[in-house]
Amino acid sequence: MNPTDYFDKVIGREGGYSNNPADRGGETMWGVTAATARAFGYAGPMAQMTRDTAIAIYRSRYWTQPRFDQVQAVDADIAEKLLDIGVNMGPATGVQFMQRALNVLNQQGKAFPDISTDGGIGPMTLAALKAFVDQRGNDGRRVLLGMIAALQSVRYVEIAEKNPSQETFEYGWQLNRALGVAA
Repeated sequence: MNPTDYFDKVIGREGGYSNNPADRGGETMWGVTAATARAFGYAGPMAQMTRDTAIAIYRSRYWTQPRFDQVQAVDADIAEKLLDIGVNMGPATGVQFMQRALNVLNQQGKAFPDISTDGGIGPMTLAALKAFVDQRGNDGRRVLLGMIAALQSVRYVEIAEKNPSQETFEYGWQLNRALGVAA
């Protein structure tokens, strides 16, 4: 799948302009926070940010910079999941979920070495992902994707437990994010 198709799916889930006082991300347009838009160089009103600008931000900040394009070369569904988590929780978070899962799926280092859970896609993480997928095939892909989704789900629960105002978003997070994106 073309990355723009993934971005369109994220935008479809995120919707247009939002400025919900309970949303920790603050003011957003197409799922892009004002802080992220400003860091990217967008200076206009958030409600007027174009979809094309949002896609450019997604491509740079949430696809190319975290190297999800390289993950896509190994497994497209996992790359899509990492993109979605990245937009909602920051790019490193989904990568850490994947790294943690790979570390407990490596047969105590017999299948491939443990990797750092640093949240970055580097040569060791890519090698571990490729080794796992090569060894376990489609069943392994489903297991890994399920584990990433489970960790994402738990993170959402922890957010709402820590800050009850976030319970407003919990059902939607679980339905549309943890369970709804390639899970």
